[in-house]
Amino acid sequence: MRYDSDLLYRPPGEWKSYLLQCTIGCSHNKCTFCAMYKQKKFRIRPVEEILEDIDMARAYYGPGLERVFLMDGDAIIMKTDELLQVLNKLYKSFPNLQKVTTYAGPKSTLAKSLEEWKALRAAGLSRAYLGVESGSDAVLTAINKGCTAQQMLQAGQRMVEAGIDLWAIIILGLTGQEGDWEEHVRSSARIINEMKPRHLSAMTFAPAKGTPLGEDVLAGRFTVCTPEHILEECHMLIELLDVDPLHFTSNHASNYLPLKGGLPEDKEKFLGLIDQALEGKIRLRKTLNRGI
Repeated sequence: MRYDSDLLYRPPGEWKSYLLQCTIGCSHNKCTFCAMYKQKKFRIRPVEEILEDIDMARAYYGPGLERVFLMDGDAIIMKTDELLQVLNKLYKSFPNLQKVTTYAGPKSTLAKSLEEWKALRAAGLSRAYLGVESGSDAVLTAINKGCTAQQMLQAGQRMVEAGIDLWAIIILGLTGQEGDWEEHVRSSARIINEMKPRHLSAMTFAPAKGTPLGEDVLAGRFTVCTPEHILEECHMLIELLDVDPLHFTSNHASNYLPLKGGLPEDKEKFLGLIDQALEGKIRLRKTLNRGI
């Protein structure tokens, strides 16, 4: 397969998917916490190249491929007619194809009309992952997300209305130990409740080398939250969520206490596990990328 580098990223749940590179890097690439695409200059690949890659994948994998993830950070920024060409080629090339998924940026999402999103869904775009990060305008500004909370909400709602299986992501600990974390959590729960995604992942902020927020941590301008603090944030978030049904995960490598299940049916179980962890009755796991 042809890729621009070895730096390939996809959501944890897409580990079985064939990775089809539609764009190089991220169209925004200015979030202060994210190091994923800092070494890449953003560009959209010519659709002819992408279609050639599908032929290469068919020759390599055969006709039985079942899942495809469109990379890199925001394939949705492509022209709708080109995305439709890619989707049509994928489903013709792989008769057993069940899902085509992608990351989606809020601005590129809103640049497409509801009718365009419905056309993409009809052509087989199954799921989109949206990095909400926070429902707080103050936090979104601080991390240079490039959109307001209202724009983020509208982006999520547009995909949900079009029938896209939306997987939202928020990040616990984004305010630091001394920040207004309660406002971050309350506003994040509120935006998720209004957006009504089918899935929500609550990850934990981990400072990364070469990022503005990572530099703030090294300079002492930002204090990373303690594990106990993160558990308090997660507890409050789960208490406030009322989406029904909601597939909830907090079992990423960054999370101290892995949680996975459904809300509201598992709410009391999750809260009980967090309480036990805060009381020291459950050992927290070591996480990746804690230091920089």
